[in-house]
Amino acid sequence: MPESRRPNRGPSAAAENRAALVAAAREVFASAGYNAPLSTVARAAGVGQGSLYRHFPDRISLAMAVFEDGVTELEALAARPGTTLDDLLALLTEQAIASTAFIELVSTRPSEPDPRIIDVRDRVAGVLAGVLGDARRAGDVRDGVSADDLVLAIGMLAGVLAKTPAPDRRATADRVWALLREGIAPWASPRPSPGGVTG
Repeated sequence: MPESRRPNRGPSAAAENRAALVAAAREVFASAGYNAPLSTVARAAGVGQGSLYRHFPDRISLAMAVFEDGVTELEALAARPGTTLDDLLALLTEQAIASTAFIELVSTRPSEPDPRIIDVRDRVAGVLAGVLGDARRAGDVRDGVSADDLVLAIGMLAGVLAKTPAPDRRATADRVWALLREGIAPWASPRPSPGGVTG
């Protein structure tokens, strides 16, 4: 199938090309995963691969541009008075349902971690750690459960959702949380999952 590439409009189009690449990557990562070919991203953006690599020299730099919005949204929610751990987990669950790529990126530990990924992972863990004390005092989380444990749980969720057809992801997320809650919370009776559905 021939590429649908826009005419080259020179350096003045750089900002527009970058925005198109970020938007295309967000869609491609959501549908095909974080390891989708970057050539697919370039085609979806309507630019050549040379333009892609001028803006984003590697996959991680592109991912950081795509996923910065997700981290910023999470941090903004955490900054609101009264935000609970369940609120943050619900948002992370929604992000995982929409695109598992972001959650996979920040929750896995590669053998040679990139400092940029570590920074984003630490930001997510820091947001969760900020409300963990309140959740323990409210009896919603067992003593000893850490922010890293929660990041791991979110990563487990994303791993399952990555293999689940998009229409089934919400119901699957509710089932996964019903199971994970048994390890996180000190109570045994069913409680609402972060998605708002009782497990």
